[in-house]
Amino acid sequence: MYTIIGGDGKEYGPVSIDQVRAWIAGGRANLSTKVRAVGTDTWKSIADCPEITGSAATAGSAGISAAQVADRGVTLDFLGCYERSWTLLKANFWPLVGVTLLICVMHAVLIGVDRQGLHLIDTLFSGVIGAGSLYYTLLKARGQPAELGDAFAGFTRAFLTLLVIAIVKGLLVTLGVLCLILPGIYLAVAYSFTALVAVDKRLGFWETMELSRRVVTRNWWPVFALCLLAIPVLLVGVLALGVGIFVAIPLIVGAFVYAYEDLFSSRG
Repeated sequence: MYTIIGGDGKEYGPVSIDQVRAWIAGGRANLSTKVRAVGTDTWKSIADCPEITGSAATAGSAGISAAQVADRGVTLDFLGCYERSWTLLKANFWPLVGVTLLICVMHAVLIGVDRQGLHLIDTLFSGVIGAGSLYYTLLKARGQPAELGDAFAGFTRAFLTLLVIAIVKGLLVTLGVLCLILPGIYLAVAYSFTALVAVDKRLGFWETMELSRRVVTRNWWPVFALCLLAIPVLLVGVLALGVGIFVAIPLIVGAFVYAYEDLFSSRG
């Protein structure tokens, strides 16, 4: 829990890390805002608190094994993920909608290329493109600076890893579907966070896939519910004259980002 000094010089709190991040995302705080952990007398800037900015989770993440993260015993609140995503979206509406539009245009170009005879292009590169949207939203959720270039993180941070994952994941899920369908559904859900793990933790392709699978397995049903809830959200977006899709997609992306933060963070 933390107390911050607002722009008006008053103290606010104590509040959770998620609330501090929400204030940053909404412009009520920034990296220079003074913050004090409950039980201490030292005031520091938010930039000097990696547990808030999320840099602690990124730094040294390569040394965190799948078992260590999976054994944290966190229970996912999938509805809470959508609620927090909605708060983030309202505070960053145009940046998140703009990145979503950019990603949709890139997917449209790939589909066009695919139809010209270069088959599987969209299948191979969709994960690379989608990873950028996830990473941009992740930075927003953490209260860190997010620039347009971060929307291309799939190309700049984990390009080859994501390409290999697309191939291996596709083969494994297809094989699982052929094996009485259920194994394929299990793997499709278990690999839900491979793109985020790849761009955030920057592990090898198999380490990325295993980390996603082992962590999700402990919360498979909540993650499955998270995925299922995305369907009606998308349908509502489509029914809202089609343009609602540009609100539905960042809402879903944000929900997955918050689920990732809850399940894969190295904190606690």
